[in-house]
Amino acid sequence: MRQLPETDRDAIRLAQDPRFARWLEQITATGGCSHPVHLTGSTTTLDGTTGEILHHYDTRNEPGERLLVRCRNRRATVCPACSRLHAGDTYHLVRAGLLGGKNIPATVRHRPRLFITLTAPSFGPVHRTGERCRPRRDGGTCEHGRPVGCGLAHAPDAPVVGEPLCPDCYDYTAHVLWHAHASKLWDRFVIDVRRRLASSAGLVQSRFADHARLSFARVAEYQKRAAVHVHAVVRLDGPTGPDDEPPAWGTVQLLIDAARTSARRVLVRSSYSPAVGERALRWGDQIDARPLHTDGDGPDDDAVAAYVAKYVTKGASETGAGLDHSLTTWADIESAPVSEHVRTLMRACWRLGGLPEYGPLRLRAWTHTLGYRGHILTKSRAYSTTYAALRAERAHHMGHTDTPNAITERTWRYIGSGHTPGAALIAAGVAEDLAANREITLEEIRRTAVGH
Repeated sequence: MRQLPETDRDAIRLAQDPRFARWLEQITATGGCSHPVHLTGSTTTLDGTTGEILHHYDTRNEPGERLLVRCRNRRATVCPACSRLHAGDTYHLVRAGLLGGKNIPATVRHRPRLFITLTAPSFGPVHRTGERCRPRRDGGTCEHGRPVGCGLAHAPDAPVVGEPLCPDCYDYTAHVLWHAHASKLWDRFVIDVRRRLASSAGLVQSRFADHARLSFARVAEYQKRAAVHVHAVVRLDGPTGPDDEPPAWGTVQLLIDAARTSARRVLVRSSYSPAVGERALRWGDQIDARPLHTDGDGPDDDAVAAYVAKYVTKGASETGAGLDHSLTTWADIESAPVSEHVRTLMRACWRLGGLPEYGPLRLRAWTHTLGYRGHILTKSRAYSTTYAALRAERAHHMGHTDTPNAITERTWRYIGSGHTPGAALIAAGVAEDLAANREITLEEIRRTAVGH
């Protein structure tokens, strides 16, 4: 008789366990998390006045004497279940800053608001989609004897899109250094936008905060050429934030002009290196600043929120522009499952990381992201709610609230993570069922909304 695979045998073993029903409840409570954290310990809630025990929970009564909790990884390649939850939180976080809700007033939808895209500059010609990859009529070759175009019209999903036409012409050093300074470049951009707005309004630049406040949420996305570009929602408020109306001079057009001017003006200089010199790092020529309107004339607020939420769950490996885990040796780079273009960027990152003048950039630690050190999603404090607040709200709706005047004593210890093969199979099925049920519910809501 042919023996069952290990995964099937393990799943059967779990299903036959007398405590399987409770274990399945835990898996369902984690949303089918792919890499749950295993905890052991207890929680005791006491009445703060009488000392009476109001509630006591101990993992000694659980299967395996442990509690499984979500890993909360945002990357879909690591944990699809938790990435969906993170995407949902991101959607509500961004949407609240656009339309209100989550303690943000609905009046923000009438403020000057932009959806901005800032790109990396060119580091050398690359294969592009459609006719853009065809050479000009005069054709010609680069200094290394390679054609300046490939003569083909590439489909958007063609593997060659984003690869350099000539790797020897491509400035890999500038690409890595630009990534390492991209967050600082964004900070300079925001500061300069404030200054442009103040100057346009006839204000002393240092007094801008007394009249208005600039709030934003931005997400970083890797392009096909493995260079990061930035999408951002930018909103102009009064000096105290979303509860305060902006000044009369704070118009959408003024904000657009300031954003475009600042994107072309700001620069960051890298530290001087005897090996590579100093680089002046700027945004690319492709700058897009679109107004967000409440009358349908412009990008839809919900679509913008969904767009940002979609990209915040993408890991570097999913886009083909790096990996989702650190690399510790040169051999790791050589064996990484990436394109030769990305591998060359990783090599450049590793080599530059060995130069003392670039020590503060910690390039070797960020080789897997090609030197990019920023968070995928960042926001200003006053833009909208926080992830922590959204999680607290979700816990409240699930009934996990603290009793007034109660004292809670917690003793928890980490004892492991992940699943056995059979548990992973069952958890994946639970995650798929929950996702399918969520889609059915959303479709019913959409259908009802259309009906009304």
